[in-house]
Amino acid sequence: MTTQQGSRFFFNVDWITILIYTALCTIGFVNIYASLYNPETSTFFNFSSNYGKQLVYIITGLILGFSILLLDAKFFSVFSPVVYGITMLLLMAVLVVGRKVAGNQAWIPLGAFRLQPSELAKFGTALLIARYVGNFNPKFTDVKSIFFAGLIIGFPLFLIMLQPDTGSALVFLAFMFPLYREGLSGYFLLIFLGMIVLFIADFLVPSYILIPIIAVVGGFFIYQNRRKQKMMFSMILTTIVAIAYLFLVKVAYEKVLEPHQRTRIEIMLGLKTDPKGAGYNVIQSKIAIGAGQLTGRGFLEGTQTKYGYVPEQSTDFIFSTIGEEWGFMGCSVVIGLYIFLLLRVINLAERQRSTFSRVYGYCVASIIFFHVFINIGMTIGIIPVIGIPLPFISYGGSSLWSFTVLLFIFLKLDSNRMGFI
Repeated sequence: MTTQQGSRFFFNVDWITILIYTALCTIGFVNIYASLYNPETSTFFNFSSNYGKQLVYIITGLILGFSILLLDAKFFSVFSPVVYGITMLLLMAVLVVGRKVAGNQAWIPLGAFRLQPSELAKFGTALLIARYVGNFNPKFTDVKSIFFAGLIIGFPLFLIMLQPDTGSALVFLAFMFPLYREGLSGYFLLIFLGMIVLFIADFLVPSYILIPIIAVVGGFFIYQNRRKQKMMFSMILTTIVAIAYLFLVKVAYEKVLEPHQRTRIEIMLGLKTDPKGAGYNVIQSKIAIGAGQLTGRGFLEGTQTKYGYVPEQSTDFIFSTIGEEWGFMGCSVVIGLYIFLLLRVINLAERQRSTFSRVYGYCVASIIFFHVFINIGMTIGIIPVIGIPLPFISYGGSSLWSFTVLLFIFLKLDSNRMGFI
């Protein structure tokens, strides 16, 4: 790299985003240390412990991220099908050679390290979606374009469901938002929200009441649009699909979901209480967060954290450590950093000159938003526990590295936005 190239590289890279990334990683390390603290053995540089390993993951993640910044920006567009293909092969490989942990066969053992292919599949899918939209300029008003985009997203989702890792699979629904930005009808978002409402209603309202309600509402709209043949047909189809969906929910609930997943849904909806079983994690998490009050109990002073009342406190429930030891103010700082990061990424995405870079940027923002919303939601009990990490903060090499690659690829694309069209 010449002096001129080095100078251009330094000034073009969005260092504000890198600063936010570094702040979140630092917060993660400090709170992982707190959640695993043992006064007899704990030092910041105990590399045999999980917080010591996380420090290594952060350092290697930074090296990986800055290595990405040195690559040619066009590399990611040209080789996106290869990256996607490799991540799909890893998803298939984990079904054969993967190690089963907590009921999910989602990790490939590599010595002392465990690789989670579903994390890598996120940026692989984001790259191919961006390549598809950027190169083929699909019109998301026609079935063919929607089908191919759905195929790119649906294939990894299907493979992950076979593990079965429902939480990681649901993250792929986040790709709907970049497609919406590129012209996908808002009706699909309404359908998505309608599916969530019907899913919940299917548990709270008996089928013999819910189905007639849907039929009556559907009949009303069909009658209202009886002179508009196309609209009337759509209403008929929507009503039939909605009723069929209710039956599919029952089948999927009984045949696809694991018993612990069904229990978590029932607890969240208030249909069941299990304070010493499936509901224990969330109850203890809410106690920990509530105990922090405004300013928190202080670093290493959280009793819920110190005595290990909250299971998985360094991974899925790391936010409860933040809440107890740093209080409402600490939680607000973390959430504020995520909001700032998301707004920053969206702002950078909108200034891109290439469709590939813009779509990829929206994929990055959507994936991070989905993870943050779901993870924090499940720690405070408003969303079922589905086991997905808090980006850059939760313990785990696969998670940290995949989010690092996801973000730094976009930073590279943005740094070269004037030359990559």
